[in-house]
Amino acid sequence: QVQLVESGGGLVQPGGSLRLSCAASGSSFTINAMGWYRQAPGKQRELVAAIRKAGSTTYADSVKGRFTISKDNAKNTVYLQMNSLKPEDTAVYYCNVEADDGLARGYDYWGQGTQVTVSS
Repeated sequence: QVQLVESGGGLVQPGGSLRLSCAASGSSFTINAMGWYRQAPGKQRELVAAIRKAGSTTYADSVKGRFTISKDNAKNTVYLQMNSLKPEDTAVYYCNVEADDGLARGYDYWGQGTQVTVSS
């Protein structure tokens, strides 16, 4: 069993910055990949950024150059640094972790979601 706890969301003005954090906890697990998704009202959930075991990253075109994903293996934590925020970044952001544990291999775990609102 893996549980994810997200933090760092909030209300910011356009051009501002936020850093989201997602900490994974469990008795025994191995993380294969981590990522951030977001879902705005009336829209489908979309991938924002992902980071793999070896450290390679993927970003949505809409956030390239503004967002940076990183991880701290010792803390089992993934971060999303969001700079130059725009109103269209407003959404609920969900942490996603693919992990192996005693019950499953390559299972996707999801955080509870954190609201990011960019408005003046």
